[in-house]
Amino acid sequence: MIKPEKKKVRVLVGGVFDLLHVGHIHFLKQARELGDELVVIVANDETVRKNKRREPINSAEDRAEVLRALKYVDGVYIGAPGGIDFKLVKKIDPDVVAVGPDQAFNCERLKEDLKEHGIEAEVIRIPYLYKEDRAKTSKIIRRIVEIYCE
Repeated sequence: MIKPEKKKVRVLVGGVFDLLHVGHIHFLKQARELGDELVVIVANDETVRKNKRREPINSAEDRAEVLRALKYVDGVYIGAPGGIDFKLVKKIDPDVVAVGPDQAFNCERLKEDLKEHGIEAEVIRIPYLYKEDRAKTSKIIRRIVEIYCE
């Protein structure tokens, strides 16, 4: 008798991932541990400008390429302009959507929004591993400016 193949659990995360730092690595590692595959949606440049009110340091294509090189990441897509790219999320078909500790999402509301778009996925917030201000892109940028622009 042939055993049915166990379905792989696909985890999805999204974010800017500009100036990749240790906080991103911890987040991606923790998200990957929730399943068998980790897929990342990188915010496109227009979305970064809108949500972060700044130019991205690295282009979406460059940020995606860096993420593809990480051992925790199995696939990378660049999202569409605007908010959540539900069409792309549906195509990826995640079992779990992991939300970063500093991402401004209400997990229950996100789960409802996913369901409204025909996506059945568990939504899990990843906690900080360390003190939250240890690894933030905005603080890294400020520190660079302090050091090199004085």
